[in-house]
This record gives sequence, C-alpha cells and structure tokens, in this order.
Amino acid sequence: MSNLQRVMMKSKLPPMCPNPRFPKPSDRGYRRQTDYNPLMWDAFFAEKRDVETGQGKFRVYLSAATAEIGAPLLVLLHGGGFSALSWALFSSEITKLIHCQCLAIDIRGHGDTYTVDEDDLSSDRLATDVGEVIKAMYGESPPAIILMGHSMGGAICVHAANMYALPSLIGMVVIDVVEGTALEALASMQSFLRSRPTTFKSIQHAIEWCVRSGQVRNVDSARVSMPGQIINIETKQLATNELPLPEEQTVNEKPDFKHPMAIAEDAETTQTPTTPTEEDTKLPQSPPSPPKGTVAGAVSLRKYAWRIDLSKSEKYWEGWFSGLSQKFLDVHVPKLLLLAGIDNLDRALTVGQMQGKFQLQVLARCGHAVHEDRPHEVAEVIATYLIRNRFAQATGDGQFLKHMPAC
Repeated sequence: MSNLQRVMMKSKLPPMCPNPRFPKPSDRGYRRQTDYNPLMWDAFFAEKRDVETGQGKFRVYLSAATAEIGAPLLVLLHGGGFSALSWALFSSEITKLIHCQCLAIDIRGHGDTYTVDEDDLSSDRLATDVGEVIKAMYGESPPAIILMGHSMGGAICVHAANMYALPSLIGMVVIDVVEGTALEALASMQSFLRSRPTTFKSIQHAIEWCVRSGQVRNVDSARVSMPGQIINIETKQLATNELPLPEEQTVNEKPDFKHPMAIAEDAETTQTPTTPTEEDTKLPQSPPSPPKGTVAGAVSLRKYAWRIDLSKSEKYWEGWFSGLSQKFLDVHVPKLLLLAGIDNLDRALTVGQMQGKFQLQVLARCGHAVHEDRPHEVAEVIATYLIRNRFAQATGDGQFLKHMPAC
C-alpha cells in the first residue's frame, strides 16, 4: 500500500483518478488562455435602430419578433455606466424559453444614444425618455409591456410606472436595487469610481479589467457588453462601432491587472494564498508613460476611456433612490424583485413581501450584475414569473427549471 493510499484511507476520502488527457495546472508553462476578444451585438440581437424623439437619437436593440399573438414586449433598462448590450445574453436566453420580444435601450448619456442636455440624468427626465422612445416606436397602440431594469435602470422603471409613462404596462421586474442599501452605498460611490482605471489601451484590455475586477463574472457577457461602455479617445466613437476588429488585433495580451478581489484563473487557484501588498491592492488609475525610445506608431496606452463620467452625475443619485421602496410597492401591476442577496431588503420591502405585494427571488453566488453573471438562471426566473401571471406562453415543450417565489 502506497503512502498516498494510506493518507486517503485515513482521511476517508476516495483516491483521485489522474486524467491523462489534461495537463495539471501546476505543470510548468501551463495556463489556459482566456479569450477577451469582443463579441458582436448581432450574435444576440436581431436588429439595432436609432429612434428619434424630441430629445435626440436613442440607440435600441431588438430581438427577433415573435408570431405569437399577444406576446409581451420586455423593455430592458441598464444600470448606471452600463449599456443596452448588458442584456445581450439574457435576451438570447429568454426568447428561447417564452414567446416574447426584447427591447434594450441605451439610456441618455450612455452607449450610442446622443441627446440634447446629455448631463440631465434626473429620474423624471430618464423616465420620460423611456415613454417617448416607446411612443416613437409604437405610436398610440404599444404592445403589452413588461418593464425591466437593473440598478439605476430598476429605479427608472419604478419612476416611469409611477408617472404612467407606459399605459400598456402589465408587469415590472427590478433587479438588485433597494432604496435603503442604495442610499447607504452613495457615500462610498465616488471612492469606487476613483478606483477604476480611467483609460484602456485596447478593447480586450477593457474586457479583461471588467472580468478580473469582478464587475461582470461572466466572460462572454463582458465580451459583448464592455465595448458599449467605452469610447475611442481620438474619434469619440463608441468602441462597438469599431467591431469586428481586424484579425491582427484579435490577440490575447498578458493579463495586466492584479487585485485581491479579482477572479482567479486556473493556475492561480492552485497557488498558496499570500497577503496582498499595498501595490497589489491598487487598480491602475492611468497607464504608465511609454519608455524612452518607443518606436513611432506603437499602440497608444491611452486609447479608450469611459463613455460616461458617472462622478459628474452625483447630484442626481439621491433622486434616483429616495422613496423608491414605497413607489415600488405603489405600482399596481404584478412585480418581481430579483436580488443578489436577501440581506439587501429594507424595512418597507420586508413588510411588503410578507404581505404578498410582490414576488421576491434571490440568486446567490453572483455579483451586482445578476443578469450578466447568470443570464440563463435569470431568464428562467423571468419566464416563470411571466407564465405564472399568464403574461406569456412557453416555447416548444416548455421544459425548463421553474423558480417559484422564494428567497
């Protein structure tokens, strides 16, 4: 009997069978290369449009239209700093489960939407924008609408419903935003924004940061959504307008970011944990200056920047979330609140949930961008909610995991 077998018997664990097909992460030179190359929007949406209103041009993305009579329209509103492309994977998943159409909107100041007075991000202005886009697209006879929003977008959903901006509204879904916790987080928001890098040397570099910093934990989602959040510094164009990239630019660069909260990859997970140094805990604020003697025409280390400077919208933050819980409870349509943690509920929502005023669902083991981290599970939750309230019909045999109201 070998020493390894004796150890296994003493620990009461079965011996592990070696797999000769794959090298061990500890093998010298082994490391799986993560693909950070961007994905195109049309792999997930059927159409993109620029919708003209009195305020300007709003970029929207649409899934394929359904032939099912009475199928609802899911109007999707992203969070602050994100873009409509953050709904790409979710839209692809939900349309496989139920008969519906998805409409994702780039909110004012974000993505490829350009309006007059772009800095006006007040709750009333943003909610009015949503109503005006729907009216410009569907006139006076819009389809039955399910309004869905994440974070800031969830707050806009609530304000739009209270303003009766969408007369055909039949349901509402709010993802990971609660008044109490949101207002508490505002005190540290500027510090968080300062901790992010201000520029990126390539689109892949930005996607890598998005994943390794934990902003989005699903690599595929980051590959399609992150280009919608950054612009080329020289051309002022959104990065999505530069896709697809030339073949010579679709390369994976050596990871640049080290952060104690970053997602470990393969070989990193087998290393002995060490206490991060002060240098390790700092995300780069700006790229270092190129060394002397750099060849002319080399890739700029400051090529892309954020589409929106969220720090300048601070005066609107409290207006987005103040009174949100009661306004959410006052909306007279079937409501679903989807959270990343049960501890996020405040007093008003706890009482409302006990009184059955809305459906609550919690998806653990995911970050703030719930619909990006776990798009299939979120699609199952939404599909269950819509079928349960008889808002939509399942596609095919309707076989998918049904998520009943629970926390």
